[in-house]
Parts: sequence; structure tokens; C-alpha cells
Amino acid sequence: MSTPLPRRVGLIGWGAIGRVVGGALAAGRVPGAELVCVTDNRPLGDSAPVPQYTVEQALDHCDLVVEAAGQGVVREWGEAVLASGTDLLVASTGALSDDDLAKRLLHTGPGRVYFTGGAVGGLDLLQAVRAMGPLDEVRLTTTKLPATLEQPWMDAELLTRMRSATGPVEVMAGTARDVPVKFPKSANVAASVALAAGDPDAVRVSVVADPAARHTSHVIEAIGAHGTYRFEVRHLPDSANPATSQVVPYAVLRSLAALAGRTGQIL
Repeated sequence: MSTPLPRRVGLIGWGAIGRVVGGALAAGRVPGAELVCVTDNRPLGDSAPVPQYTVEQALDHCDLVVEAAGQGVVREWGEAVLASGTDLLVASTGALSDDDLAKRLLHTGPGRVYFTGGAVGGLDLLQAVRAMGPLDEVRLTTTKLPATLEQPWMDAELLTRMRSATGPVEVMAGTARDVPVKFPKSANVAASVALAAGDPDAVRVSVVADPAARHTSHVIEAIGAHGTYRFEVRHLPDSANPATSQVVPYAVLRSLAALAGRTGQIL
């Protein structure tokens, strides 16, 4: 049996997530995957270990593009990447709150689209349970430091409540369709849970600001005809970007390893 060629990877984004992912790829820590180029909206100079290309140039050199730069990149470039025949791994799953975009990504080819679970676990089990029948109830409660949740749309009263809070304050309650739009850098988990559950309108989400939240917390609760499920994770925020968790780039690397054919993976 011949050895498969390594996946030629282009990375969009050289921030808190991209630097960890790119550094690991460049160091050869993902067998079967080779970092070919990096795309970013800032000149990177010598800070990246591979050439900096535009997205169009990257599509000429790569067979897999990793998005690590935010929902806007998924909206602007997702379909073009897939239409070129290049596979796409999406970290900013919050973009899927746009139904039309989600449908286009899932039906555009010949490239294939994949999504990483990011900062939350249990999604594989929820997808398996869903195959037995719809879930009756799915809830997600996300708790973060107040400063990481501040948004331009918030009024003075809400901002004051968050900044002066001595305990947990619910900032927003809604569905997994509503919340990622309002918190584009902090609510990819809500969209990922919706992807696993199969319906963003059926996932109820509560976003909580807590000045004592040393860890970012995500609690998923699901009830269905075949069982009851509860997953809770607590992560340290990333020091360079407190809106995301330290584990996120490593979740991306795990997904990359699976796409590159690493054996021994839990799928």
C-alpha cells in the first residue's frame, strides 16, 4: 500500500489560535499535514514560518484550508474555498447561525467542509443520540469574565450591571441562532452545540458574566427519549485573547490530525 501524500495546509489567521496551530504544523507535530502558507490581513514579516499568501494564492497551493480568523472569513471565503476543490476546516462555527450560509457551505463542492468542536466536548455523543430520534430539550450555559463579553450593542444599563457585578449576571438568553450573532468572538460553542443537536432554534442558550470566573465554563444539558446527558467543561482563557479558551487551537490540531489520517483517533 502506497503512503498517502501529506495534506498541504493553508492557515487563515495568525492570532491566538493560528499561531499555536501554525507552530505545531511547522514543527511537524501533526504527521501527514504540512503547513504551506499563512493568510492574514496584516503583514506578518518573519513572524510566520512559511510564506504569507492571499487566499487566492493559497488555493493554488493547498488542498486543506484552516480558518482561524473569525466568522467574517467563513462568510467571505468559505464557498470560494470549497468551490476551488479545497477542503475547509472551520473553527468559527458561529457563522453557521446564518442558515443560508450553512446550507451553501454544506452543498458547495467539490471541496468538503469540516467543523471543529473547539472548547466543548460531548458533541459526538449528541450527534449519535440524535440519530435515534430528536432531542426534546438542549440547554447551554456559558459563563465568562464580564470584560470578555462586552459588545457594541449593549446599552449603558447592561454595561454598568456587568462592570459593577459582584456575582453572576445573565447577559443574554436566547437560542443558538441568536447568541452567536450577538457575541461573534465568544459564542462559537453555541453554534457547535446546535450543529450537533441539528436545530439552532431548539438549543436554549444563557450567557452569564461572572467577575469570579477564573475559568470559562460551558454546561450542556440535553434530554431525549433515550436518555439524559450533561457535559460541563471549565477552561482557562487564552492569555493573548481572553475571549477564547486555551484549548481551542489544540482542538483544531486534533481535527487536523484526523483529516491527515492519524491512527488511534477517537472519531
